[in-house]
Amino acid sequence: MRQYAGIDVSLEYSSVCVLDADGRIVGEGKVHSEPDALIAWFGEHGVAMERIGLEAGPLSQWLYTGMTKAGLAVELIETRHVRAAFKTMPVKTDKKDARGIAQLMRLGWFRPVHCKSLPAQEVRALLTARKLIQGKLHDIEMSMRGILRGFGLKVGPTTRRTYVARIRELTEGHPTLEAIAASLLKVRDALADEFAGFDRTLRAMARQDNNARRLMTTPGVGVLVALTFVSAVDAPEPPTGS
Repeated sequence: MRQYAGIDVSLEYSSVCVLDADGRIVGEGKVHSEPDALIAWFGEHGVAMERIGLEAGPLSQWLYTGMTKAGLAVELIETRHVRAAFKTMPVKTDKKDARGIAQLMRLGWFRPVHCKSLPAQEVRALLTARKLIQGKLHDIEMSMRGILRGFGLKVGPTTRRTYVARIRELTEGHPTLEAIAASLLKVRDALADEFAGFDRTLRAMARQDNNARRLMTTPGVGVLVALTFVSAVDAPEPPTGS
């Protein structure tokens, strides 16, 4: 007896729906959004699923990896395709979304997407963290300029090396501004150290990745561009049947 399942993933709990080949609901439940909990739920259900649908999302890749390792037939499906299929729903709830995903699995109306490998996810996480710190560094420097401008002190053009000296030059003799600048520059230094650490890590990763090294032989392509491209493509093999 063929059965199909849909999982609507939320942060704490996921809604699960199981349909038979005729589209009748044969099981529903709320399960912790953990691979082990979902594996146990399907184990207790007692019938092997023909397909289990997971809408692509932040938690879905982690759940997909854990469930496929346990031998479950899980499909990671494209978010836009799911949303288009659900447009006609008058009321959206987690339970109804799970039912809808199960129907897509039963009918075969879905578009599978590639689940990023763990190394690709790690590279993307490092790139995201680096970009975050870079943004905070820029925010601190621009905020310092804005604070001083209110007192008629114009920082003007600076480089990474001359910025600190220029700030100290302008705030000298202003106790309150000196204290503010000292605190902000201390935070800036800490962020700059962490930013440099991320750069070192990413350079080391690029040196160890054959695809990234090959891309960096192209003029104008550096570590960040190469790793961003490699982690985005992840699996360059053509789709089956192409």
